[in-house]
Amino acid sequence: MNFGQLLTAMVTPFDQRNQINYAKVTELMDYLTENGSDGLVIAGTTGESPTLTYDEKIALFKHTVKIADEKYPIIAGTGSNNTEETIQLSKAAEEIGADALLLVTPYYNKPNQAGLYQHFVAVAEATNLPIMLYNIPGRTMVHLNVETIIELSKIDNIVSVKESSGNLDAIAKIVAETDDDFTVYSGDDSLTLPMKSIGGAGVVSVSSHIIGNEFKEMLTKFDSGDVKAAARLHRQLLPIMRGLFMAPSPAPVKAALQMKGIDVGSVRLPLVNVNEVEEQLIRDLLS
Repeated sequence: MNFGQLLTAMVTPFDQRNQINYAKVTELMDYLTENGSDGLVIAGTTGESPTLTYDEKIALFKHTVKIADEKYPIIAGTGSNNTEETIQLSKAAEEIGADALLLVTPYYNKPNQAGLYQHFVAVAEATNLPIMLYNIPGRTMVHLNVETIIELSKIDNIVSVKESSGNLDAIAKIVAETDDDFTVYSGDDSLTLPMKSIGGAGVVSVSSHIIGNEFKEMLTKFDSGDVKAAARLHRQLLPIMRGLFMAPSPAPVKAALQMKGIDVGSVRLPLVNVNEVEEQLIRDLLS
């Protein structure tokens, strides 16, 4: 399933008490969708899902679905390392009206491929929503093998994967050995163009908070056949793509948004805000 080319993994704005700031959520949603984003991922890693409570996620899904008003897809991050809890949150997101689910591989438990397969099947059987798998071994310490992804793609409502393994050979095999309507999205901003060249559908991006229009232009130029212009844009944008990960995400992108006049607040512990040196480096990148 194609959710659009440029999906933004949206940060969760907090107020001075570190509670969700719903006015800023609305402002940020409008800003992102007016500046290149085709859809939004809510309560993903960039949305600080590990420190959002179950009730906060429910409230955030309700608010974002209402604001989007079916004009663009809302993909709810409902994955966890607890299968039953993932099922409960996924069912709730479906009732609220989310358009799809993002399910990260279960972290910390370190399941094998059989366990991963059964986890995703159990969630898929409990909901009618389309599911995007999320393979990010650098964070979860669990790698969803190519063969497992291909098997999971045969389940009707498992329709996509966000690939953050960085392995282009593996990604090419996924594209080659799944049906044409199964989409592969880059989970690494800097690999978006290389992934497009081997059949990727687009990106679930962090840097699109800051360079959304430029990112969209790069993708559009590639699709129109102007590969040289797309490559040139990729090289120009690369320092920002990489710079927004100079500290644990989403601290750098929240700082960058602040510099652009969009106050999304702090990050929640155990993450901390960028330090003075990092802040200056981000400022230099944006200028």
